[in-house]
Order: sequence, then C-alpha cells, then structure tokens
Amino acid sequence: MNWKSFLLGIGAGLAGAYAIKEAASRNSSVSAAKALDQAKIAFKKEGPISGSWINMNPEAYQKGPLDYTVYIGGVSRNTEDGGTEQFEFIADASTGTILDVYPL
Repeated sequence: MNWKSFLLGIGAGLAGAYAIKEAASRNSSVSAAKALDQAKIAFKKEGPISGSWINMNPEAYQKGPLDYTVYIGGVSRNTEDGGTEQFEFIADASTGTILDVYPL
C-alpha cells in the first residue's frame, strides 16, 4: 500500500464521518423533558408554578399553513386569591420553542 492511497482513505473516512454528523444534527429534536424545562422557565417569569406535565410522545400539529411536530404539556400555578390557574402549552419538538398557550 502506498501513502497516497492511505491518505486518500483517511480523507474519505473523515469526510464521511463529518457528513453523517451533520445529517444527524439536522434531524435531532429536543427531548420532552428539555421542552418542559424551557416552558417552566417561561412560566416562572410570571410567578411560581405548582405543577407541570408533558406528553412524552411527539404529535403532529398544524398552525396555519405550517406543519410541526410538537410536545403537548401543561403548567399549573396558585393565584393570589388561593385558586389555581392551569395552562396547556404546545412546544416545537425540534427546538423546544413554545408555539401556543391556552388557559384551561
């Protein structure tokens, strides 16, 4: 085996590994736990929360002409008058960004 073939093989291997890494990173998504953590951080800006949940299975969601894969979850918090407020949120599964919030 000569050095040119050896170096060509190493170069091809590195290029292939880089291409696989890039393809995998484009198709990755945020875990449901990470999406819930991001939602809790956003809701804590308005006051303390008393509970939260998230559906671990991503679902298809359409908002206007756009299609998303999302996680659906919820947050509850105590109000100043002793009641409880509950909200449902929809978070993009690829970024964790909250797309919609609905009071329940």
